[in-house]
Formats: sequence, C-alpha cells, structure tokens
Amino acid sequence: MAPFFTFLTRLLILGEIGLKLIVDYLLLLTAAALFAPRTTPLRAGPPTTRFVIMIPAHNEERLLPQLLDNLAQLDYPDDLYQVHVVADNCTDQTAAYGRAAGASVHERFNQELRGKGYALEWLLEQIWERGDPHDAIVILDADSVVSSNFLRVMDSRIARGERVIQAYYAVRAPESSASAGIRAVALTVLHYLRPQGRMVLGGSTGLKGNGMVFVAEILRQHRWTASLTEDIEYHMELIRAGERAMFAPDAVVWAEMPDSLKASQTQNERWERGRMEMIRTYVPALLREGVHKRNFLLLDAAIEQLIPPFSIVVGLSGVAMITALISRSRQAILLAIAIITGQIAYIFTGLALARAPWALYRALLFAPVFLFWKIVLYVRLLLGIKPDDWVRTARNIEQ
Repeated sequence: MAPFFTFLTRLLILGEIGLKLIVDYLLLLTAAALFAPRTTPLRAGPPTTRFVIMIPAHNEERLLPQLLDNLAQLDYPDDLYQVHVVADNCTDQTAAYGRAAGASVHERFNQELRGKGYALEWLLEQIWERGDPHDAIVILDADSVVSSNFLRVMDSRIARGERVIQAYYAVRAPESSASAGIRAVALTVLHYLRPQGRMVLGGSTGLKGNGMVFVAEILRQHRWTASLTEDIEYHMELIRAGERAMFAPDAVVWAEMPDSLKASQTQNERWERGRMEMIRTYVPALLREGVHKRNFLLLDAAIEQLIPPFSIVVGLSGVAMITALISRSRQAILLAIAIITGQIAYIFTGLALARAPWALYRALLFAPVFLFWKIVLYVRLLLGIKPDDWVRTARNIEQ
C-alpha cells in the first residue's frame, strides 16, 4: 500500500507544479502591470481622427437610447464621428429609437446568418458602400456606455501610430447584484491587469468584443469574421500578420452584466466554447511560430488561450490543498500554500491597480457559489453539452 500512496503523492505534486506554473505566469503579468502607465498623454493640438462608431443591436430598445445619449455627450468634435446602428433581426422599436437619437440606422433581416459577427460584417459593407470618409472604426455593444474621453484617448493613440486598440472593458453597476459583482472581479483581472502586464512585456492585449478600435485600413486588409468568437479569431489573425492590439486603460467601456448566474449561462457557454475552438484551431500554430521566431507576442497569445478559466484554477487549487493535507506531504502542502497565496496576490493587486470600488471586494464573498457554478458549466462543455448557435443574453429587465 505504501508504494501506491507514494505514487499518488508524487502525482499530486506533479499536478501542483502544473498549477504553480500557471499561477507564476499570472504573477509575471501582475508584476509587469505595476510598471504600466494608467493614462494616455493627449495630443497637444486639436483631434483630427475621423471615427465611425458601429453598434450591433438585436432588440435593444431599452438600452440603445442610453448608449446613443452617452455618445452624444463625448468630449470630441461632433463633426469627427458618426454613429451607425445595425438593427439586426429586430422585432421591437430598436431602429426607430436609433433614428430618433440621430444615429444612422441600417436594418438587417436574415434568419439564417444570425449573430453579432454577421451583423458587423454586413454593416461594414454598408458603410463602405456609402463612402463616408473615416480614419478609424469603433465597435461598441448596445448595452454599453463609454467614458467621456473615449475618442480623445483613441485619437491620441492613433496619432502616435497604434493601429488596433482595446479599451478597458468593465462591468456597469457591479453593485447591482452578487453575480454582477463577482463577474466584475473576474473581468478586472482579465480585462485590466493582464493587458497592462502584456503592454510592459511586449504582448498583445487581445480583443474583448466591445470597445475595440481599428484604423480603417486594418479592417480592409483583414476582413471581419462572422464566427461564433469573431473577436478572438480576428485577434489571432492579426497577431499572426504582425499586428499588435494595444491597451488603453483610461478609455473605458462599461457593459451591463446579467443580475443572475442563470441569465448569464448562454453567454458564458458561448465564450468558453469559443475558447476551446480557438485552442484547437490556433494554439498549435502559434506555439510553433512563436518558438521558431522566438516571438513573445505569439507565445503569449497561445499561453493565454491555454490557461484555464481562473475559477477552474482556484477549484483545482482547493482540491490540491485538501489532498495535500490528507497526504501529510510537507512538499505538497507548501506547494498548495504557494499556489493559493499567488492567486490571492493576483486578485487583490488587480483590484487595487484598477481602483475597483468596495462593492467588488464585498463580491468576493460570493466567490464559492460562482466557483461551483463555473466548474459545472465547464464540465458540461467538456462533455459536449453546449449550445450550437448564437443565443442573445437576456437583459436584466427581461428576467
């Protein structure tokens, strides 16, 4: 029995080493983020970049007016930006409300090609056919609002040569529910801490699907994809073509998150399913090219996809700690302590750097429930229980 027990202990330690490598990489990004600037120096002269703002909207009559009103109040010359809404397969008053707010509204009806990717692809063609002059394109979700300095920050970054830019994608009203709060914690480290670290180390921030900005020629050279995970796939194509997505921490887009875990189920399943598809499709090539070219940009993009969701890492770390205590292996216990300590440092440093409100710290009390829910969701996907098509995430007022 003793040899078998020794074998299990060694297997536990091997698993812990794997977890520690993941946590160490996150701590590398955390340490680098400490040295990243938090603001963008604005141009000395007046802005000159002409923006087209694209908003895909499916039955968004409740939230779209808030975004359009928000955009009308941007600290940016009115004649330098245009707002285009694609009312995609809408059965409500989205199109009418968009026109009433002064946006250019394009109505699209196609029940076979459904989803945000198809809507954006179609809207781009409409804008190009119109021939309206523009230097850059912004993509925003209809359930969002942005900081008043959004376009000024993007103008300054484009003026200094940046071609692909991701804003800080944060959660709107994280204090509204425990679910929204814990999601805000997760997105703070994913959408703020990690991108800041990558900027220091020479990586690419990635594209988050909302608050993305592209100089016009990028979207002409690399056509937008209509896949289930169009933002991730598009980022992969860009970095393989030598483009780097830059992070603008002081240009913020706040988006609504569902008030319950049940309401966010389809959204999370779609995200995780897409990540699995990206691992199969892109990671092997990124690793080969990254090693061959000794390119951190490519290697980091591959590692980002390979790192499991943080909730899975936390869950496995808890199992490792319990197992280590049962085994009474000093080495296993010390490894488990190091892993858990590293995760705590990662989370709290991310919240501190992003200057998160106290609501996010309080939301950590909900972490065990969220952790269990996320693990069950991930197991379902691994077993093949997953949605086959795009499903619109329920808005809070609809629940």
